[in-house]
Amino acid sequence: MNKQATTIRFFPAMTVPEGAGVTVQRTIGTPAIRNYDPFMLLDHFSSDNPDEYIAGFPSHPHRGFSTFTYMIDGHIEHQDSMGNTGNLGPGGAQLMKAASGVIHSEMPKQDDGLMRGFQLWINLPAANKMETPEYQEYESTAFPVIETSDYRVKVLIGKFSNENSPIADDITHVSYFDVQVKAGKRFQHELPIENNRFLFVFEGSGLLHGKNVPLNTLVTLGVGDNTPDFVAGEQGARFVVISGKPINEPIVQYGPFVMNTREEIDQAMQDFQANNFVRDKAWVNRSK
Repeated sequence: MNKQATTIRFFPAMTVPEGAGVTVQRTIGTPAIRNYDPFMLLDHFSSDNPDEYIAGFPSHPHRGFSTFTYMIDGHIEHQDSMGNTGNLGPGGAQLMKAASGVIHSEMPKQDDGLMRGFQLWINLPAANKMETPEYQEYESTAFPVIETSDYRVKVLIGKFSNENSPIADDITHVSYFDVQVKAGKRFQHELPIENNRFLFVFEGSGLLHGKNVPLNTLVTLGVGDNTPDFVAGEQGARFVVISGKPINEPIVQYGPFVMNTREEIDQAMQDFQANNFVRDKAWVNRSK
């Protein structure tokens, strides 16, 4: 493997206040890495202090992208302007394709004080930005799990081995895995060569291509390096592995609006201010 193929970059998380005062650890969406096409934001939230999250994320708009929320511990109650409601519990996940426009709230529900999870923003191509919104929500048991003597993989989006998640992304071909590696064991998995890809370690420690990966740090894989080689430390490790196909289009972002031109951002703001933001009721798919 040549030197270029093993290039990896480290982006430590920044502590950022969001919503009504929730504290999150942000990597993508910071000055160090504004976006990582097609990804616009990655937030990791983890707290056993309700004062840090209980105010939640009151009603706010989205247009031009999708959000994927994965709960590890605790609950979040979803409500939106189209009348959809949901309660995302431990191990569950939701994909909300905001597209032409959604106004929603995400309010934490205390579960023994612990709240942990991730939210990922996935950009949409210009051709899909004004499509009808879609909302998918699945309980933990809906996602396949692959167990080997070395590791455990929960398939949240896409396919791993011969197992398919109930959530498939046909636009940017995102894959999203929750990986737990036993102490001293190795995880390797080939990802699509055309995708951008990264890891985020949130438990334990380990080496990626022989380099130590600090906790709460996002690590991007270099051009041509589509097979992460991770060896867990003495306490084991847990991380998410995420990849997606770049869109390669102009990005203009203003808060919760992600479009291609400034004019489209101005239109989104005008629509929101004129109460003409939500145009279509979302298609909903939910497991019970």
